[in-house]
Amino acid sequence: MKTVATRELVLVGGGHSHVQVLRQFMERPEPGLRLTVVVDRPVAVYSGMVPGWVAGDYRRSELEIDVWALARRAGARLILARATGLDPVRQRLELEGRPALPYDLLSIDIGASVVGLEKPGVRLGTVASRPIVSLLDRLDAALLGAPGPRLRVVGGGAAGVELAFCLEARLRREGKVVDVQLLDSHPRLLRSQSDAIVARVRRAAERRGIGFRSHVRVAEVKEGRIFLEGGGEEEADLVVWVTGAAPHSFAGALPRDPQGFLAVEASLQLRGLPGHFAVGDCAGFTPALPKAGVYAVRQGPVLAENLRRAARGEALLPYRPQSDFLALLNLGDKTAIGGKWGIAFEGAWVWNWKDRIDRRFMAMFQSLDALDRPRMPMEMAEVPCAGCAAKLGADELEEALASLPPAPPDVSVRWGTSAAEDVALLRPGGPELAWNLDAFVAPITDPWWAGQLGAANALSDLHAKGVQPRWAMAMVGLPPEESGGTLEQLMAGARVLLDARGVSLVGGHTMRTTQLQVGFTVLGRVEDRLLPMAGLRPGDRLILTRPLGSGVLLRAEMMGEARAEWLMAALPQMVQDPRPVLALLLEFGASAATDVTGFGLAGHLHSLLRASSSSVQLFLDQIPLLPGVEGLLRRGLRSSFHSQNFRLSRYFPGDAEDPRYQAIFDPQTAGGLLVGVPADRAEALLLALRAGPAPEAAIIGLISAAPDAAPAPTS
Repeated sequence: MKTVATRELVLVGGGHSHVQVLRQFMERPEPGLRLTVVVDRPVAVYSGMVPGWVAGDYRRSELEIDVWALARRAGARLILARATGLDPVRQRLELEGRPALPYDLLSIDIGASVVGLEKPGVRLGTVASRPIVSLLDRLDAALLGAPGPRLRVVGGGAAGVELAFCLEARLRREGKVVDVQLLDSHPRLLRSQSDAIVARVRRAAERRGIGFRSHVRVAEVKEGRIFLEGGGEEEADLVVWVTGAAPHSFAGALPRDPQGFLAVEASLQLRGLPGHFAVGDCAGFTPALPKAGVYAVRQGPVLAENLRRAARGEALLPYRPQSDFLALLNLGDKTAIGGKWGIAFEGAWVWNWKDRIDRRFMAMFQSLDALDRPRMPMEMAEVPCAGCAAKLGADELEEALASLPPAPPDVSVRWGTSAAEDVALLRPGGPELAWNLDAFVAPITDPWWAGQLGAANALSDLHAKGVQPRWAMAMVGLPPEESGGTLEQLMAGARVLLDARGVSLVGGHTMRTTQLQVGFTVLGRVEDRLLPMAGLRPGDRLILTRPLGSGVLLRAEMMGEARAEWLMAALPQMVQDPRPVLALLLEFGASAATDVTGFGLAGHLHSLLRASSSSVQLFLDQIPLLPGVEGLLRRGLRSSFHSQNFRLSRYFPGDAEDPRYQAIFDPQTAGGLLVGVPADRAEALLLALRAGPAPEAAIIGLISAAPDAAPAPTS
């Protein structure tokens, strides 16, 4: 059993300081302290390499820090939600669309917004520099759209200068002649930098044809035009808004500095609020510090130590900002300008120096290399997977059930344990009722998502039979270190899904367990034609409605080796409402169906074939896979339940080196439906599915008769 956590530490945001906290806690966990990371985006971007990406010198993945994977490696929970405010008295973090999250210690590292976004047309008519993820998305789209020659960068600070130079370099390399102008309200370019650096930047700008206009204030941006305060306007094909940092609208009675940033003491603790910390650009210091990433990087180790000390009740250390720092400005052409202590220098060697510094910093936080191979493998061979992979094998289950005496006759039971169906079917004296029970160890650390996955998985069996679930009861197992806050998050997530599908949660039961467990019993009335297991006919086409791979993907997530983008693509599919799919299946006369869960496609297909005395020709190259899954399987990663499912390879022989073949044995959590459809309707059904609720549906097999009850080998 795990050590009971005595205190809850919540990190809000995945900024430069917080990723260092995660790295340090990964290397040296703090006893009695549990970490939870709350982020609205699971990938953070290192600001120091953004200009290089704009210039085309880096792939986007090279400047991204996968906070999800880093949190998993640090033993932290990841909560995917936007934090909207804070109640420091009740010690609860407000989350958008979710219950508030309780905490004992809390740190905020959410960056900053941009000055002037409230001006007419600026938010929609420009590419703002913050948040950085949005900058990358919008700037990428703008550059792909072949902008015209007139580029205007509003803001003459270091970030504005770097973006202006890097945009000019990139477009010039693409053969475009551009007019790049820096516009700033201040009379001096780079007002926080030394005269020596400014002089070098001005000379470089003259060589490159980049202009600088001072005393310019933008009043409005509209339809490719910039309107200036005091009159005047000019045309612009692309406007990049880099006007300096502004505080986020983060609600709560929190101490603020004169500019509205969160006021902190030398210990990085919020002024007058013990146990509450703020770092990076969202923090306001006295005297004020420039909003530069170098300060957030230096604050990280101090914050990590002070969080440990706060948990222990020890005196906190002061953060002492450097009086000067090394400034390195990327000019976009593999040269850079640097400076410190009033001295400036320039050249390709400066760019190489900056590149080495940036890459060395990023190497500490990136779990995977460019080929999706783990940089720092985690030893987890003995840890069983969760979700639908945490169950008894089919052989064990069949053997145990076969040893039981026959059930007493009961006319109210149409499908029971002997029916080998997905659900129980009851005749209580009115409409027939379909009944299912499903539970698993939570496959993901975010309890809100775990609740949704648990509910989706339990409802799936009824949906596969063509039954609309109507009532549900919950079963939740909480480890000793979990509190009522976890239960609240879990049930709120489940309710989001149940409410949307018209299922009433009517009760439940909780218990103490060694791992977080979630399950539901669900009940529904049989009102439409049922889709049985024993309905396949020779010539039927076999349709799979969703991609495979959630088992190995969740295994990789446990090991900190799954990219957040893969998980963010998989989770919405796993909780997708199958009712529109079901309506099409009934409309097109599907002959048989089951859902694909823990026994994998092979196991559930085997049950279909055995029930129908059929065999199948599988089209492996047509089986869709979730993003990242093929690579994970190719390098040998497997769910802990995979080997149990692979016993069915005697019925489905194939090339063990083929990742698509291995995918049919991957245990699925909240997987799609596996459906038999008459040949003359299969293509029309597939087109309808792909055009609507199941865009990745595929015909993956051809059904034929078998000489006996066991399926013939595939071909």
